[in-house]
Amino acid sequence: MTRRDFVRMTAGAGLAAGVPGIGRTAEGAAFKTRLQKALIAGIADDATCERIAKAGFPGVELTQKEVTLEQALAGRAVAEKHGVKIHSFMGGWADLGNADAEARRRAIEDVKRLIRVTAAYGADAMLLVPCLRMGGTIPKPTQFKIAYDPATCRIESVVAGDNAPFAEYIAAHNRSTELASAAVEELIPVAIENRVTIGLENVWNSLWVMPDFAAAFVRMFKHDRVRAYLDLGNHVRYAPTETWLRTMGPLIVKLHIKDFKIDRTKKNDGDFVPIGKGDVDWVSVRKVIDEVGYSGWVTIESGGYTDAEHSALMDRFFAGRGA
Repeated sequence: MTRRDFVRMTAGAGLAAGVPGIGRTAEGAAFKTRLQKALIAGIADDATCERIAKAGFPGVELTQKEVTLEQALAGRAVAEKHGVKIHSFMGGWADLGNADAEARRRAIEDVKRLIRVTAAYGADAMLLVPCLRMGGTIPKPTQFKIAYDPATCRIESVVAGDNAPFAEYIAAHNRSTELASAAVEELIPVAIENRVTIGLENVWNSLWVMPDFAAAFVRMFKHDRVRAYLDLGNHVRYAPTETWLRTMGPLIVKLHIKDFKIDRTKKNDGDFVPIGKGDVDWVSVRKVIDEVGYSGWVTIESGGYTDAEHSALMDRFFAGRGA
C-alpha cells in the first residue's frame, strides 16, 4: 500500500478548533522555532476552505494539477476569504528522468506550467519528485552503503562487497539522476521568475534513499530555489527521522508529517500507520526540528483520524508532547 492509498483509505473528515503555530514543550519552555499546521486538499473551493478553517488549520497544500492560472487565482481568493493560506502546491511525480527525449520535454513543460500555477495560488513552494520509480534489483534498506560522487551524485556502489546483483539499478539510477538534474536546472529560471521554491521530496521511487545522498542531490544545484521538501515518515526504514532532519537541516523548505512501523519481515520493511502508532519518536523529532532551526509549515499527510483529531495531534507535536 502506498502512502497516497493509505491517506485516501483512512483519512477522516471531522471538524474541530485547533491552535496554530504552537511552540512550547510540555514543561512550558519555549522552542526557538515556530511551526504552522496544514492539511492537504485537491482544490480551494468554499466547502474545502471552510472545513479547513473550522478545523483550526491555517494552511493548505493543494494537489489538483488540471488547473488554469485563472482558476488558481480564483482559488486563492476563496482561501483568503476563509483565512486559509495556500502555502504549497504538490506538483508531485514528474517523469524528468525519462530516456525518451520527447516524453521528457513534455514533462518539463508541464512542471513549468505547475510552477506558474503555484505562484497564481500565492504559494511559495512546489513539491516535486523529479523521477518515477526505476527498475533493477534494489538492495534491502539495511544493506545500503552508497559510494557516490557528491558533485554529480553518480553512484559507484550501493553495498559493501559484490555490486553485480545491483548493476542494473546503479545504471538506471545514474541515468535518471543525470537527466533529471538537467531538467531541474532548466526549471530554475521559471522558479526565479515566479518566486517559487522547488522542494524535492524524499519518496518511494528508489532514488536518493539515504540522508547524505539525498542532501547531496539537493546541494548539487547550488541554488536557493531548489531545496528539500522533507517527509518525516517516508524513509524511516532507511534511517531515523532525526538523522534525516540533521542531515538535510538548512536545505529544508517544507515538511510533511506521517508515521511508519518497521517490520523487516515484510516486503516493504513495514507499513505506513496513523501518526503515533509507528516508529517515529515525535518528542525527539520536535526537539531536532528546533535544533536544526526549521520554522515553517508542516503538512499532515496521513490517515486514521478525523480532522479534529489531526488538529489536536499536531498541536501536541508542536508543543513537544509527542503525538
